[in-house]
Amino acid sequence: MVDLNAAIGFVVAHGDAVERARLSWLRNGMPPPPEVLETAEVGQAPDGGWPATWGGEVASVDATCFRLAELDDLGGLARPAARRALDWLASRQQADGGWDEDASLVGSAPEWARPGDPEAKLFLTGNAGFWLTVAGLDARSSGPLDHRVGGAYAGVVQAAAHSIAARLRPDGSWPSFLAAGWLSAAVLHRQDMFQESARIQVVLAERMPTMSSGDVAWLAATLRRVGIDLQDWIMVRALRRLTETQRSDGGWESADGHQFDVHSTLAAIRACRPATVPGQKLPRQAARPAARQAAGPPARQAVHPPGLAETAG
Repeated sequence: MVDLNAAIGFVVAHGDAVERARLSWLRNGMPPPPEVLETAEVGQAPDGGWPATWGGEVASVDATCFRLAELDDLGGLARPAARRALDWLASRQQADGGWDEDASLVGSAPEWARPGDPEAKLFLTGNAGFWLTVAGLDARSSGPLDHRVGGAYAGVVQAAAHSIAARLRPDGSWPSFLAAGWLSAAVLHRQDMFQESARIQVVLAERMPTMSSGDVAWLAATLRRVGIDLQDWIMVRALRRLTETQRSDGGWESADGHQFDVHSTLAAIRACRPATVPGQKLPRQAARPAARQAAGPPARQAVHPPGLAETAG
């Protein structure tokens, strides 16, 4: 069993002010101080996105999704900065339902965000589609509440799901980085495309014994965020893996370097935390078919590249 108290102690001992505020929100829904939110939002471009450290002043899909993840852990997805970012993401969707980075970034972007690369495009589509899914309802600032998945961005998210489904192989594998798998599975799950999502989950479960603990934490936090229950088979396997890889100091190691161990530990805490947290409402588990079908052994996936977390800048 994951030792949540030890994980909490690790973040308290090693986290900075923003990371400790994220912990407080995840634990008990405590709103962060205004200066912490301002720190998390710093550097936003006028068009609504955030630039990456490698991209100069050009807003990046990848970096914007990273910032939205931080704001989510601070309860900040309904803030004006997050709403502008979500609107920007929606405006960047291409005609085929996917996302790509700005062409001007081709010389500086890392492999998972390289403009014009199909593998990068699928990863970015899963990432942008995921955040528009989970943040859509909170981001609607006016007009009648839209209860469709994705809220104000329902049409955008639906197009993203169909774009993802079109790229899946018959065996459930996908031609992109490992992280594209769990992001895509989450988007498809919330669109009631359960068979497609389940096929991806089967592949992920087969890969889980060799995944880094940071990747397992990201996978579990992603699926939990869209309402997949802790008792679901994929979550049971993920939590078992996290139990096996938790260090004696309470933290989990990140494949991106020890400077991101706190980030991985916060992801694990998000995945394992109780279903009821004061001031927060987790998505309800959707009804879905019980059958889980595997279509044969998965094709080899590209490994989730180290350095992905560096887009926070």
